[in-house]
Amino acid sequence: MRSGVLCLMAGLSFSFAGCAVAPPETNEPPPLSEASFNSRILELETSLAQQCVSASELHEQQRSQQHQQQVLTADVREVGSLLRYLRQDVAGLQARGEEPVIVREECDIDTTQDNKTLLGRSEWVGLPSVGTYLKARVDSGANTSSLSASEITRFERDGENWVRFKLALNDDDVVVDRVRDEWIEAPIVRRVRIVQASGEDSRPVISLLMTLGPIRENVEFTLNDRTHLDYPVLLGRRFMMDIATIDVAQTYLYERPEFPGGEPADQAAEDEAVDQDDTEE
Repeated sequence: MRSGVLCLMAGLSFSFAGCAVAPPETNEPPPLSEASFNSRILELETSLAQQCVSASELHEQQRSQQHQQQVLTADVREVGSLLRYLRQDVAGLQARGEEPVIVREECDIDTTQDNKTLLGRSEWVGLPSVGTYLKARVDSGANTSSLSASEITRFERDGENWVRFKLALNDDDVVVDRVRDEWIEAPIVRRVRIVQASGEDSRPVISLLMTLGPIRENVEFTLNDRTHLDYPVLLGRRFMMDIATIDVAQTYLYERPEFPGGEPADQAAEDEAVDQDDTEE
């Protein structure tokens, strides 16, 4: 019996020794390093920010839809109210034996021409291909524009009809001096028949690039001697159509263009002051 007790005590001793040697099992994760911890925090912050933005956008969309719904509801109510009043008016007319009168409202037509350039009765024009500025009379009574020309000579070039001429100017006409006696050549676009008291005249028509304030257009000019008139250039209806209107109470609304060899634009006031208020053609 004593030996049995000793065996039991020995077995217990071995059991306790085994428990002390074997470490207990656990499911806890290993400790994180500082870099891993910071990376994980950054991922969580990014995810939270995205969720906040999505929630904010959703809230804004809901507010916008709610506002649109309120506007539509108010419009529907207003239309319904108008219909009720209309039905009451029709019912009242029918009760009195009267027929409702339908009045069609005419649409207002805007006759203003905001896209047209306002011109005075006299303006400075520039002829870039010739290299000069000239004074021009703006006259809606004339059909075709006219340029003062002399020594007009017709010739043929590459099978087409051309014309060679010089500017016909008086001594007091304002022009870039170097072009006074220069020959100018241009193709003939067409010819016009002019009927006057002295008889009929056929004049060549050429097309030249012309500038006037904001306008930059190819303009057709008849060529004839205008030295007996006050202005070497006349601008007629064909030029003004759809692009310009005239205020006859004003003159020189735009600066004189500048060309090499000519006077500066700020010195044009003296030349403008000598104009006579005469009516042409």
